[in-house]
Order: sequence, then structure tokens, then C-alpha cells
Amino acid sequence: MNNLIAGDLTLASQPQRVDAIELVWTGKSNDLYPGKHLTPYLQAALSEAAERLVPIEMYFDRLDHFNSSTITLLIQFIQEARQRGVRLVMVYNQAVKWQKMSFNALRVFTKDAWLELRSV
Repeated sequence: MNNLIAGDLTLASQPQRVDAIELVWTGKSNDLYPGKHLTPYLQAALSEAAERLVPIEMYFDRLDHFNSSTITLLIQFIQEARQRGVRLVMVYNQAVKWQKMSFNALRVFTKDAWLELRSV
């Protein structure tokens, strides 16, 4: 996977990982329509993960901010990953108030083994 730069947001792929697709989110996801850039990128990650039979690990702990449009996109991504049989791990920093609140809200989707939320 290549890296993605979309405005103030960067998603960096860690190519040395063979046991997972690792995506590190940095900067700010403040686009009102984040799907125009993120959806094709995340769909490609899903396809690669499904083909390689590995999970996708997304690290949000270095992210400065994401808006409600990004939360909506992440919920859609969680549902798509579950339908395609790709396990997701989302890592966040619980010491950062907005991250703790946002990821606590996503806990409703951890009803099975397809999604793990992990704090650092």
C-alpha cells in the first residue's frame, strides 16, 4: 500500500508488516466529505487484507483531530470489513479526551471478533 495525503491528513502504510496491513493516521481529518479520498484508499486496503488473509491495524493515537464525517466513514468501514471477513484493530490514545470519547462510542461495534479497540 502507498501512503495517502488528503489535505491535513496522512495515512502512512507500514510495508514491513507481513502479518497485518498497518495504517498510521496523523494530522487532522477535517474534510466535510472524507470519503472522496479515504474510501478508495480504504477499499484497496480491504481488498489487500482479504487477499492476504491478514487484519488491518489502524493507529489513531498520533492523530490530532477527526470530525463527525470521519466517524461516519469509519462506521461504514467497520461494517464493510465485517461483511468482507477482514478483522480490524483500531488503536487510540485514551489519555486524549476526544479520542477516548470517540472510540468509546465505537465500542457498540465490538460485539464479535471482527473489531478490536485498543488503547495505548
